[in-house]
Amino acid sequence: MEQHKMVIKQAELFVREQLGSDRSGHDWWHIDRVRKMALELAGLEGADPFVCELAALLHDVADEKLNESKEAGLEKVDSWLSMHLSGNPYEPVISHIRSIISTMSYNGGSNPPMTTLEGKVVQDADRLDAIGAIGIARAFAYGGSKGRSMHEPGKDFTGISYRSEENTTVHHFYEKLLKLKDLMNTEHARRLAQKRHQVMEQFLEQFYKEWEAVDGRNA
Repeated sequence: MEQHKMVIKQAELFVREQLGSDRSGHDWWHIDRVRKMALELAGLEGADPFVCELAALLHDVADEKLNESKEAGLEKVDSWLSMHLSGNPYEPVISHIRSIISTMSYNGGSNPPMTTLEGKVVQDADRLDAIGAIGIARAFAYGGSKGRSMHEPGKDFTGISYRSEENTTVHHFYEKLLKLKDLMNTEHARRLAQKRHQVMEQFLEQFYKEWEAVDGRNA
């Protein structure tokens, strides 16, 4: 539909405005990758492409890490949706997209499971961008933006909250990134996640060798 194309274009402009200067790994290019993956998964799974694309574009506008609160972020999205998807025919679409965005964050593994196919697709697309080679790069970009150290061998992370600046980037692999492979919703995402998971395991193995300066032994 022509109106759908116009809404997507307006969403792109809005997201670039909101996240264009982000340096924490939640920038426009992350959004664009998630959008592309969501559309690929939607085609394979038979999900509504418009809902998937729009939710993928808007999902980090509401991210509580990038706002004063989760509620403040969702209010931004609600306001934008109400302005660009007005009228009774779009009320279910607005409600659906809001539900997806409010549920898709990992949030320490505490969010409830997705209940719609579109939600599962967008969540998988976002989680896939958190792992593999891109996921490694984003993890260190985010850690740097928060002043986290890369690695502190022997540090006890007991009692340190999930998003605390006292965490290290390497610890983040164990508290979240290495868990995502088993949390994918769709078959295609599970296959992709397996490959990307292996990339992270290989990276960590090499990282520890280089950290201890033992990678040159028996070379």
